[in-house]
Amino acid sequence: MDEPEVPAAEGTPKRRRGIFLLPNLFTTAALFAGFYAVLASMNGRFEAAAIAIFAAMVLDGLDGRVARLTHTQSDFGAEYDSLSDMVAFGVAPALVAYQWALEGLGRAGWLAAFVYTAAAALRLARFNTQIGIADKRFFQGLPSPSAAAIIAGGVWVGTDYGIDGASVDWLVAGVTATVGLLMVSNFRYHSFKDVDVRGRVSFIAAVVVMLAFALVHLDPPVILFAGFASYAVSGPVLTLLRRRERRARRRRDQ
Repeated sequence: MDEPEVPAAEGTPKRRRGIFLLPNLFTTAALFAGFYAVLASMNGRFEAAAIAIFAAMVLDGLDGRVARLTHTQSDFGAEYDSLSDMVAFGVAPALVAYQWALEGLGRAGWLAAFVYTAAAALRLARFNTQIGIADKRFFQGLPSPSAAAIIAGGVWVGTDYGIDGASVDWLVAGVTATVGLLMVSNFRYHSFKDVDVRGRVSFIAAVVVMLAFALVHLDPPVILFAGFASYAVSGPVLTLLRRRERRARRRRDQ
């Protein structure tokens, strides 16, 4: 869809302004998935809401790759992607958790949900300001899709095993707030952007990928929640290990 033509000076051709359709279709689909998660949670369909958030994660990963492969990156696409992420990974997980477990806590419940939402907004804003200057191998703070996956995975596990959210309300509040704080922390997380998915890999690597898919198929909510929770823990662990290495080097140099 093209915008109206921009008036040009006499003697110069008119320039048409527009947006690239293909990558923004994936972004729109991710936005819709986040919106659907909110609606599903309001109707008590928490499993569907959790799955919708995971679907938004997949779509969010595709839009950037499609844009790079088709050479359709744009400033508009980057801004639209951030707004979509805010809905799918900032607002939707907080509201799903609130509807499932936090509502009965009153102020403490909505405060935990707000801490997560505000942290997601700050995380996305910081990420946008660091594009082009930050080390691409690492994220500063827990990425918002991974944070959303922890919240959605926890809700999915609870509904799958018949756990009443009200019975674990304080636990959910603590996890929601903690995950939010990890997003705005200075802990470093591997981005895995240095992995060449288009290059050749060993046979063992292909087997590991196949086993990973089979493992997720055994019990999707538990495996996904455990996997993303482990990733969240890896940031503080990695940071502490690096600090110890630096201290050890300083002692050796002295």
